[in-house]
This record gives sequence, structure tokens and C-alpha cells, in this order.
Amino acid sequence: MNPYFDASKPHHRPDGFQNRYVEFKPKGMAELVRWRWNAWRQHLPPQAQMPTPTVAPDLAFIRANAAAGKDMQPSVTFIGHATSLLQIPLGGHGLQVLTDPVFSERASPLAFIGPQRQQPPGMSMAQLPHIDLVLISHNHYDHLDEASVRMLAAQEGGPPLFIVPLGLASWMRSHGVADAVELDWFDTHRIERDGAVAEVTLTPAQHWSGRGLGDRLQTLWGGYALLAPDFHFWFAGDTGYSRDFADIGTLFAPRHTPAQGGGFDLALIPIGAYKPRWFMSEQHVNPEESVRIHRDVNSKHSIGVHWGTFNLTDEPSDQAPIDLAQATRAAGMPGDEFSTLAIGQTQRLPRRQPL
Repeated sequence: MNPYFDASKPHHRPDGFQNRYVEFKPKGMAELVRWRWNAWRQHLPPQAQMPTPTVAPDLAFIRANAAAGKDMQPSVTFIGHATSLLQIPLGGHGLQVLTDPVFSERASPLAFIGPQRQQPPGMSMAQLPHIDLVLISHNHYDHLDEASVRMLAAQEGGPPLFIVPLGLASWMRSHGVADAVELDWFDTHRIERDGAVAEVTLTPAQHWSGRGLGDRLQTLWGGYALLAPDFHFWFAGDTGYSRDFADIGTLFAPRHTPAQGGGFDLALIPIGAYKPRWFMSEQHVNPEESVRIHRDVNSKHSIGVHWGTFNLTDEPSDQAPIDLAQATRAAGMPGDEFSTLAIGQTQRLPRRQPL
């Protein structure tokens, strides 16, 4: 029985949760064997032609920015896969935000088997500034890592605030996080610093949850919108393409008028782990669909994530940025409107201003 079940919400079910538009139906063993057999027979994924770009993190800027108080500059640092560090002005202190922190060597319940990291994290845990807020999109191993959660909960200066989808607070408590805020889709949590308020809203995604065969769909999944006075940010989480993103754009349209600074100042949108399409399309977007999401949610600038770290599917690790560049050209977008960062790279962003 789903303890959160609310019959008035279509994505709630007595035994768990579901997507809003396309129901998740687990692939059967025959389909899984077909995928893995074809991948083995065709030697997939092929060897990448180019290594994943990496740079040394700009620790001097990150540390100075964390201490800049009211003068903090919005920035994002790509740590790898779905893990990014956001520095967002708020009051006199700002927010240091991590998305889906995974610093372990494998995205797996076991230390000796499962998807292995192809690139080290762009920053180590020890190099991070004190983290104020952690946003967890769902409980798959490449997005929710036990060791990383435990280390963040024990960080010097006190634990961050963890915000999670419905059903994950009990897992967090059992892994060292005393208090985690649970949200349903479209629920909002307010964070106040020195009289300034940021609003964090869980937004829907077309995906699923489960850390084993017996807990599929038992906890919710999603992305996050974070609206602070000087910066609006959206993290898609992990997702296939759906009408959810047009709904998200509509939901925030009253906050995104030109007089208020326009759409999201930054969106982090997955671009990788999309082949073969017959197996992946309902749960992972390809870069062409990522561009559609960018436009659906009304993002002024987007960065592609969820690529180049773990080999999860059949495309080579360097394919997603190539396909993204092709998709943005086909859409007639400037090349810097939706791009990628090297692992470890920091991008500084402007504060919101009326357009």
C-alpha cells in the first residue's frame, strides 16, 4: 500500500506512483536479453573517438564565490553525469547547491560490478564548499549514491538540507540524514536567507524508480525548479520526453515574463543514455528531444548533463554532444544557447534583469 496515496492525483496509485502521460511498463526479460544480445553482437557501445573533455576545477573562484555573500555570482560547475554544483545568490550568504551527488567509482549496489566511472569527478568531495542544499531527483544508483549522501550528511559545519521526492525520506534517515524534505509533483519548499526567499518546486518527469526488482515505482521521481530573486534554475532529473515539459513552462510563465527577467536563467537537461531508442525512449531523451525540452520550459540557457561519465547504453560516450550540436543547428539556435561543459568546468552566469 502506498502511504502517500491520494486518489485525487492521477500519478498516485494504491501501490506506488506512475507517470502523468505515458505509463511506465517494465521491459520483460525477453526485451532485456534482446537489447544486451544485440549490444554484445555489435560490440556496443563503440569506442569513443574523442575522450570526454575534462579541466581542472577553478577552486579559487568557487571558494571566493562561496564567501562573496551578497556579491555572489551565479555559477554552475559540471562534476559529472547528473552531478553539478550551483552557486546561487540569496540574501547575504547565497546557496551552494548539489544535484544528484554521485562521487563513487560505480553506479551500483556493489563495489566490484556495475557501471564504472569513466572519468573522475570534476571536484572531489573534499574540494566542495560547504553545501547548503542537495536536490535528489530519484533513487536510481547513478543519481542516488549512499556513500556520497553519508559524506555530505557528515560534512564539517553541519549537514545540508536534502530535498527528495515522496517516499525517499525513510531511505535518507536510514543512511545518515535525520531530516529530509519530501515533495510531491508541484509541491514547493521555501528557503529563507536574511529575508530573501528561494522556492524549490518538484516538477514531473517521464521516468520511474527502483533500486531492486521489488521496489519499482514505490518512490516518486522528478526534477526541480529553484526560483531565487536573482536567479531561476531548473534541473530536469532523468526523463523521457513528454507533455510534462510544456506544462512546466506554462506553470512558471507568470514568473517568467520579460519584465521579470524572462525564462529560466539556466536549465540542466539530460542528453545521454538514449540508444537503442526502442528500449530507451520512454525513460531517456535523445539530444533532439532535449532541445525540445529546452524550448518547452522556456530556458534562456541550457547545459547538457547525463553523459560522458558512465557507459549505460549503446551510444559511444562522445556521441551525445555531437548529436546535441546537430540538434541545435537544426533548430536554428545559437551554439551557446544549449551546450555542454567539460567535467570540472565552471560557467559564470548573469543575475536576472528585465529583458
